[in-house]
Parts: sequence; structure tokens; C-alpha cells
Amino acid sequence: MKTIDTCGQKHYSPLIPAMKAMCEATPGEKLEIIMDDAAAFNDLKEYLAEQQIGFREIYDGERMTLQFKTKQLA
Repeated sequence: MKTIDTCGQKHYSPLIPAMKAMCEATPGEKLEIIMDDAAAFNDLKEYLAEQQIGFREIYDGERMTLQFKTKQLA
């Protein structure tokens, strides 16, 4: 499982490294995105749901984690 930790991101949205990792992932690869920005976390959850990608949410204080597997190619 590839882990992308965006906590403490100040220069730009934490969605940028998250989406970069998703674009670079191989089909079927497992990803774990860790965030401390609730708005970006909710945006990523909404995107995954729209793409019909199931995910697991983990909450640990200020840190929020999404675990999911990228889509397989048809």
C-alpha cells in the first residue's frame, strides 16, 4: 500500500499530491491518503464516491485517512 501524507501542507491544496498519486498509481494499486484538512478530505471522499471507488475512513485526532484501491482498467 502506497501512503501519501499531506499533513501540514501549506503551499497549496493537499488535494494536489493526493491526485498526483492517484494519477501515477497502477490500476488496482492500494493507496492511503492522510490529511489534516477536513475540507480537502471531504472533497476527496466525494470524488471517490462519484467514481464509484469504495474507501475506508480512519480518524485519529486531527489526522484523517482514506484507504482505497484504484480502479482496474476495463
